[in-house]
Amino acid sequence: MILEVAPLDVRPGLEGDFERAFAQAREVIAASPGFVGLELQRSVRRPGRYLLLVRWRTLEDHTVGFRQGPLYPRWKALLHHFYDPLPVVEHFRPV
Repeated sequence: MILEVAPLDVRPGLEGDFERAFAQAREVIAASPGFVGLELQRSVRRPGRYLLLVRWRTLEDHTVGFRQGPLYPRWKALLHHFYDPLPVVEHFRPV
């Protein structure tokens, strides 16, 4: 199991629009092979900061299957215009 971790900084004032778009994007990523589940958390102190946690079966399910697959353009179109800056994604595995 791989955990994708991405802190997301959403442009001020667009948090509601982002959350509505994310509801649609959730369905897109969930249709990707190897997707296990996800959580989206919102910061208590910084309302425009979110933490995205996505569980994948393998690293390649995310980096190749999703990021280079046919679903990614829809994910990107729904969400990327909300970010400033674009998120830096990291991957973790259990120890």
